[in-house]
Amino acid sequence: MTAPQAKGRLGRIVLHGGAVLGLTVLTQLGGLAWLAALAVRRGRLATFSIFLLAYVGLWGGAQVTAPIFGRVPLPCSGEVLRAQSRLYCVLLRNFVTPEMADVAIDAARAVAVQFPGTVTLTLDGGFPFLDGMPLVPHLSHDDGEKLDFAFYYADTFYGDGAYLPGLTDSAVGYFSFLRMGEETCPPVWPTLRWEMRWLEPLHLFIGLEPERTRALIEALAKDPRVAKIFVEPPVAAALGVAGEKIRFQGCRAARHDDHIHVQL
Repeated sequence: MTAPQAKGRLGRIVLHGGAVLGLTVLTQLGGLAWLAALAVRRGRLATFSIFLLAYVGLWGGAQVTAPIFGRVPLPCSGEVLRAQSRLYCVLLRNFVTPEMADVAIDAARAVAVQFPGTVTLTLDGGFPFLDGMPLVPHLSHDDGEKLDFAFYYADTFYGDGAYLPGLTDSAVGYFSFLRMGEETCPPVWPTLRWEMRWLEPLHLFIGLEPERTRALIEALAKDPRVAKIFVEPPVAAALGVAGEKIRFQGCRAARHDDHIHVQL
């Protein structure tokens, strides 16, 4: 093998290794689909097609087999509770324990009873299999007992403040930070308190809908199955919610002034 050939082979190994690692971190099962495609590759287009087919097969298998291992998928569509984006379902990041699924459904129904027409949106939950495998970039979403909810939003900047069902300020429900009051934490390193200001031009510039957001937090706090609710202190203060379960997640974890984190 010549030096250029060896260099090219090494480059392919690094490329495919990175793809397997990245897809595994992102979806848990995507790396297996990539390996399956590499095993029978027949050119770039055919290899990619095989990857897609393998991923679809693994995705479908996860929907059926995950409940055997104690995880169930949260709904991707629905009038009361659904994923903020179908991307969470496609990437297999909408799995939780049956108990957490019941908590989410019950809380969403409670808000919908109080405010008819409300749609509660879920964000990251967990992967379909294996306790202990983290859901990057989260520190604790590794056992199906944690779930993030999107805030509710209203047309407060340019409209009459009306509730906007099914909409969030950012495309994925995260990274639209409210930044209420003074910064909670001093600059520290390492940290997951990313500012993500470069995403702001992509936001819809709609504001927090406080009544529904407060109602969701209160419904979750009253549920005896819920152990902790993470939300930034200035947001909790602005909403007028407090209690033993409503806590600050700490300065090294991700910001929680763009979503609500709940764990059993």
